[in-house]
Amino acid sequence: MNTGFFAQAVRYLATVAAITGMDMRKLRHDPTELVTRAIQPMLWLLVFGQVFAQSHSIPTGGMDYMAFLAPGILAQSVLFVAIFNGISVIWERDLGIVHKFLVSPAPRTALVLGKALAAGVRALVQAVIVYAIAVALDVKLTWSLPALLGVAALVLLGAGLFSTFSLIIACIVKTRERFMGIGQVLTMPLFFASNAIYPTSIMPPWLKVVAHANPLSYLVDGLRSIMVADSVSTLGLAMDFGVLAAGLTVLVLIGGRMYPRLII
Repeated sequence: MNTGFFAQAVRYLATVAAITGMDMRKLRHDPTELVTRAIQPMLWLLVFGQVFAQSHSIPTGGMDYMAFLAPGILAQSVLFVAIFNGISVIWERDLGIVHKFLVSPAPRTALVLGKALAAGVRALVQAVIVYAIAVALDVKLTWSLPALLGVAALVLLGAGLFSTFSLIIACIVKTRERFMGIGQVLTMPLFFASNAIYPTSIMPPWLKVVAHANPLSYLVDGLRSIMVADSVSTLGLAMDFGVLAAGLTVLVLIGGRMYPRLII
């Protein structure tokens, strides 16, 4: 029985790796995506961050504003990379690739998880870019191996969560035009109703409630407490990881059930 379970687990992980590898080959053939996605975090850190750091208008509890902002912009980059990942599934459906996946014996959740992991790898590239900009701006970062591994884990979890959410939206709307419209509507509220560019302590009460229900807030809080030297989590690091991991698990299960509906 243990042998059978082990064999099933190996096949499941092999399917996840195959789906991830397929998406990574797309990125290798068109690396311009990485260049274009680097522009946004650069603008936020070099323009927005520099201006507000000089104005001292946002209370950060004594933390330098650039140090406060850098994890938030990394989380924003993760969100923006992942939330539009669902459109690739619509393209694959139009090309007939999804049909081939669905007639295979591969578990549907493995297909969804493979897409989520591919989004996480893309987001890790964004993390390298944000780290490079932060170093250039003399932000005091934590460089220990546990800290870097913790950041990588949070980036993978966050990207996987938002990517799977994106896939579920794609299964519902089924057209590129509707998907792009919904994606654009969702990104700004998720970003601004979080602790990415200002602390929750200065939010009005109703927005605090929204921020605590927003998974991006937990991603930002975890990144800030691990990335920035002498920073402490306000929500609890275990809570940050727990919310993201639980959210990803639930969405992968839902996505696995809804994935076949994409072709109906």
